[in-house]
Amino acid sequence: MDKAISDAYLDINFLHELGKRISSAPLNEVLWKIVRFVSDFVNCDSCFLYILEGDELVLRASRNPHTDILDRLRMPLGQGITGWVAKHKMPVAIPRKAYQDPRFQNVSDLPEDQYEAFLSVPMMCRDRLVGVINVQHRQPKFHSRRDIQLISIIGFLVAAEVELVRLESALVKANGPARLRKT
Repeated sequence: MDKAISDAYLDINFLHELGKRISSAPLNEVLWKIVRFVSDFVNCDSCFLYILEGDELVLRASRNPHTDILDRLRMPLGQGITGWVAKHKMPVAIPRKAYQDPRFQNVSDLPEDQYEAFLSVPMMCRDRLVGVINVQHRQPKFHSRRDIQLISIIGFLVAAEVELVRLESALVKANGPARLRKT
């Protein structure tokens, strides 16, 4: 089997596994599964998943335990690399010395702030920002176009799931749970 076919097969398996994870769990659990999945896929040292709430990004899942800031760390759009990615709706891949990038900003003295490589990808649904996925490596790491595209696909799928949960929640709030079950 040649490399292109092998890569395509791996990508299909990857997307199938991702679809199963998204479709079979509550949102909070999906976010944790996605963080673990992305971490394994790109073999990274850190993965953060931020969800846009109002005009701030809120850290909702992390590969490394950060119980003191999880669900409390809030970042305005435009702040740091993550905020820049959110504001501009464009990925950023920095292969080394990410902490020297002019957009970089320390966050709560996290050890990840000293990691070398940084990949940040917006989570989009119908041209609307829903969140950001960050991947970090202790050592320099070049993220290929394929890595960026696959993490972007994850972002699209997770963003759609987040938006679906938000719509369902709004429908339940407006009409009650019985109304949702009848449709």
